[in-house]
Amino acid sequence: MSILSQWRIGSRVLGVSCSAALLVACQHAPLASITQPLQLRGDAAELSHPAVVDEGSVLRIPPLEANPALQPSTFNPNIWIDQRIQSPNQDARAMMLVLHYTAETLEETLRVLTDPNRPASAHYVIPDQPEGQFYRVFQIVPEHQRAWHAGRSAWQGHQLLNTASIGIEVVNLAFPASEAKLPMMQRTWIAYPAAQVDVLGQLLRDISQRYQIAPTRIVGHSDIAPSRKLDPGPLFPWQQLYQMYGVGAWYDDDTVDYYLRMQPWSGDVQVLQQKLARYGYDVPQHGQLDGATQQVIAAFQMHFYPTRYDGVPDLPTVARLDALLEKYHGQVRANTP
Repeated sequence: MSILSQWRIGSRVLGVSCSAALLVACQHAPLASITQPLQLRGDAAELSHPAVVDEGSVLRIPPLEANPALQPSTFNPNIWIDQRIQSPNQDARAMMLVLHYTAETLEETLRVLTDPNRPASAHYVIPDQPEGQFYRVFQIVPEHQRAWHAGRSAWQGHQLLNTASIGIEVVNLAFPASEAKLPMMQRTWIAYPAAQVDVLGQLLRDISQRYQIAPTRIVGHSDIAPSRKLDPGPLFPWQQLYQMYGVGAWYDDDTVDYYLRMQPWSGDVQVLQQKLARYGYDVPQHGQLDGATQQVIAAFQMHFYPTRYDGVPDLPTVARLDALLEKYHGQVRANTP
C-alpha cells in the first residue's frame, strides 16, 4: 500500500505518515555511564578488552556491559552487536534528489509506476492539484529502498544514480504531444501550479535537510541524462525553490555581472566542457561543439538560463556557470587589471 503524506495548504502544516521507513538514531552514552553488569552465558563473560591504538591516541573499547546500544543479535543470542563506537567516516546513502515531470496525468502516472511489468518507479509522486484543503502526495517507494527513476545517468563522477538518489515525479504534461517534433524553444511548455510548487518546496526542504544533500546534488533528470531526457523542463521553478525554500543551487546576479564584464568566456569549447564537467555534468572533453556537448549545454540552460535553452553557448550561459563554480566549487577569480 502506498504511503500518503498530506499538506494543509493554508497553514502549510505538514502531516506525514511515518510507517514508510524506520529511521534509527543510535544513542551514544558516555563510557563512564556504563555501570550495570551484563549477564552473559558461557565463555562470553571471559572476553578481554584490548585497547585500539591509532596514531598515538588510545581508544579504549568499552566493557561488555548492559547498554541500550549493545544488544544481542537477532540470529544468535551469544553474538552481541555493539553500536557505542561510531565512525565519523560516513554519509547518507541518499546523496541526490532527482526531479522529473511525468508527461502524463496522475492516474496514468500511478498506473505505470506501479505496474510490475514496467521497470519504472519513483519515491514520490506530487499531483498537480490539491483535494480540498489538503494536498495528497503519494509515496510509492520507501526512501530507504531503490526506486527505478534515473536510468542511465551520471553526476559529479557518480553513475547509475538510482542507487544513491531519491526520485520525485511532479505531475506535469510538459507540452502538447503534437509539438514533440518541434525544436525545444518552439514548444508550448506547461507551467507548474503555485500550490504544487509550494508542496514540492516543503518536501524537498525536508528531505534535503534530513539527508544533508548538497545544493548542487538537487538536479533534474535532464542534468543527469542530457542525451535522453528533458524533464523537468525549462519552466521548472528552480530559482523560486532556491529563493523561497532554500532548496538547490542558484547563482548570484552580481557574480554573473562580474564574469560578463571582467572575465567573459573566450569561446574556447574545451574550457567550457571542463567547466561543465567540474560542476557535475557528464560531457565530452575533446574541444568540439558536437551534439553531445550541445545537449549538455541545453540541460544547463534549462536549469539556470531558461530563457535560452537551444544548446548554443553564449557569454551569459558561461557567466552563470562561472558564478556557480565560484559559489559552490571554490573557483577563484583570475587577477584582472
